Amino acid sequence: MYPNLYYVFEDFFGVKIGFLRFINSFGFFVAIAFLVAAALLSKELRRKSEQGLFKPTERKLVVGGPATTTELVVNFLLGFLFGFKILALFLIGSDAVKDPQAYIFSGNGSLWLGLLAGGLFAWMKWRERKKQQLKTPEERVVRIWPHDRVGEITVIALIVGLLGAKLFDIFENWDDFLNHPSDYIFSGGGLTFYGGLICAAIAIVIYTRKNGFSVRHLADAIAPSLMIAYAIGRIGCQVAGDGDWGIYNTAYKVDANDKIVLATTSDFGDTVKAHSAYFFQHYGRLDSLPNRSFEKPSVLGFLPNWMFAYDYPHNVNKMGVPISGCNDMYCNRLAVPVFPTPFYETLMCTALFFVLWSFRKKLKLAGSLFCLYLILNGLERFFIEKIRVNNRLHFFGLHPTQAEVISLGLVIAGILIWVILSQKNRAIPKTV
Repeated sequence: MYPNLYYVFEDFFGVKIGFLRFINSFGFFVAIAFLVAAALLSKELRRKSEQGLFKPTERKLVVGGPATTTELVVNFLLGFLFGFKILALFLIGSDAVKDPQAYIFSGNGSLWLGLLAGGLFAWMKWRERKKQQLKTPEERVVRIWPHDRVGEITVIALIVGLLGAKLFDIFENWDDFLNHPSDYIFSGGGLTFYGGLICAAIAIVIYTRKNGFSVRHLADAIAPSLMIAYAIGRIGCQVAGDGDWGIYNTAYKVDANDKIVLATTSDFGDTVKAHSAYFFQHYGRLDSLPNRSFEKPSVLGFLPNWMFAYDYPHNVNKMGVPISGCNDMYCNRLAVPVFPTPFYETLMCTALFFVLWSFRKKLKLAGSLFCLYLILNGLERFFIEKIRVNNRLHFFGLHPTQAEVISLGLVIAGILIWVILSQKNRAIPKTV
């Protein structure tokens, strides 16, 4: 596993670049996911605009004026943070900062570098505006198309989505949150996808209505982007080993050479006994640990074992048992290999992206492509939950996971909305 890019460059290229410790692998792939999603969304919005499905809005702008106080203050604050934290690394020494997360949330930094960078950023904004300044500022009317707003939509989805993902994770793990609130609030992990999806969707709908363009056509345009963004994000989960893995696959074990090999019927029980302290601390019991035995079919014998069971060595959550001979921050691996569900979701959601992409021009009813997304996404997540580790809810004698409840709701919502939209479309009289 590669908790951050430092380990990627060390493993692949044999070089140690201390600064790369601050670029989390999961965050790196999330950034790529947003960039890819934004590019595809822009492409779709342009296509729909050319079809006449979107109209531009007009905005009055004052050009040629001096830099505003707000612009100068915002640029100073951005520069101050950059100097106080990032530039200070070159003084502290990035190799000396072994725990990047602790450094980011600490008060450590360089005040004078922060003030210097803040002043420089503010001066650059003032100078930029000065060059563009007119003798008499002019008011101009600018036409703005939906694809011109992709940047704003992406930022809204990023900020609100991350907040929603964090909140839903806290709700899902409420008891543990009450015992360790700082571990949840200041952690870069612990993000629930559906929390981010729901909160970001609400924020984007509000933004869309405020700016006067079709919610249904925007939803259709964004559906393929959401699916491929999720697939790329799951690469980050797999690479970092952030805990979004499956239940134990007892058909395999980790041998003395740290290789994934076939296990005997007694290996799982023996491993649990050998590491009873860890299993009891993590699960509160030693019986009924979540597991299933599945050996790869003979027709797939050419595939590596890790695709069916993986122990996530050096995972970013530091979960599992110690790795012998390791002296780094991330020196744990899972005692029993698990189903690598992030890998499965990357494969499935990539395939579902191509399904949505192929249907984007065939489904003529506005909103139907997004309904298809809800159905496919819900089905994919509902079934992956069957072999995935998650806390379970308790009501009416049932014990589903939070994701199972939401994913089932998405499937039902997708079907109902599609039916309602179809009925409304039939009720509209056709003109000859």
